[in-house]
Amino acid sequence: MAMPEMLEWTRRIGYKASDFNKLNIIHVTGTKGKGSTCAFTQSILMQYQKEIPKIGLYTSPHLKSVRERIRINGQPIAEELFTKYFFEVWDSLSSSQSNETEFPHMGSDIKPMYFKYLTLLSFHVFMKEGVNTAIYEVGVGGEFDSTNIIEQPTAAGVSALGIDHTFMLGNTITEIAWNKGGIFKKGAKAFSVSQEADAMKVLEERATERNTELTVVDEDAVNGYKIGIPGTFQRQNAALAVALSTEHLKKLNIEVDDSKTSKGLETTFWPGRCQIIKEDKINWYIDGAHTKESVDASSGWFKSVTDPKRKRVLLFNQQTRDANALVTRLFDGVSPLKFDEVIFTTNVTWSSGKYSADLVSMNTSKDAVDKLEVQKELADEWAKLDPKSNRNVFHDIESSIKYIRSLEDQNLDVFVCGSLHLVGGFLVVLEGEDA
Repeated sequence: MAMPEMLEWTRRIGYKASDFNKLNIIHVTGTKGKGSTCAFTQSILMQYQKEIPKIGLYTSPHLKSVRERIRINGQPIAEELFTKYFFEVWDSLSSSQSNETEFPHMGSDIKPMYFKYLTLLSFHVFMKEGVNTAIYEVGVGGEFDSTNIIEQPTAAGVSALGIDHTFMLGNTITEIAWNKGGIFKKGAKAFSVSQEADAMKVLEERATERNTELTVVDEDAVNGYKIGIPGTFQRQNAALAVALSTEHLKKLNIEVDDSKTSKGLETTFWPGRCQIIKEDKINWYIDGAHTKESVDASSGWFKSVTDPKRKRVLLFNQQTRDANALVTRLFDGVSPLKFDEVIFTTNVTWSSGKYSADLVSMNTSKDAVDKLEVQKELADEWAKLDPKSNRNVFHDIESSIKYIRSLEDQNLDVFVCGSLHLVGGFLVVLEGEDA
């Protein structure tokens, strides 16, 4: 029912799915790297603002503010606009009705779930603001994702696939690939980074089903370019972005300029992904990796950039996935380097016990968080991996940062990793917002 319901919600706010074709949408899915791919694509296309004055970007999740999910020309929409359009959608839904025989769970007093609502809002914003091009990152999967009401994208992209969201997408890479390939559409070329053979076979089958052409993108396509987001694994995301933006520009009859591609890749910035913040004695290395594959890539990045002569600190949070397996992957990924201090925290933002306003997490057990159950298990697991490290457990991100700052008599390289919830809360605390 995912698509019929989403189409019905769309009707109730005054649109047909075909109305969104005028947005000239690039649609991107994947397990890891899809957000970075969207950021690279946005940055490349922003070099063409004479031809494409307004570029929309819809991504998830947000780090600090929900408004980050809906951007125009690289900037989150203003609070006033967000509020205005939020309530326009709300009022449209409240004043309209569905056939309750066909849609029994869509009464006038019922609103779409969080991600569906924000997806509807993004379409409304981009239509009202006259966006000329929009880049859409899939939320989960593809086939049944709320964004997949897009009928005629200019191009579709698949970043690296891995095992994640198994309760929705399936337990095998082939099931996941089938779901991701659901965004392929007739008349829109599809592009993918190199995948495992079984996954690629499924993607090819999906492309055939949808009467479209699938091209595998070689990361060597960005040889010679400077890449704005650090990490060697970002090369494949950059290469995918080049392929998507090139196809998109061709569809719009805009001549591709290699110098603009180069500038776009070099100036790409995507917070919380291989981000480095340098202070007097502390270098913070920040990445929201939260799957096995992304933790492998992220820990490899940290290993390549940390100074072996400096003290190293790990600040880690993961509340819902197989956290023990992730820290084991991380430990192996940075080996033979070791962390002198290892800190496990919840994703609660402040020492008062409050979350930052846009970071309230409803997906975890409050009791488990309060008792630090996962954090204590992780500390025990790390003790088996490295008994010599100093391990600490904290109830919140603010207290964790205060502890790290108390170590400032030493030069520190701090690796912040494990979840985007952690990274978002970390950036809020570090920048002193919302306290």
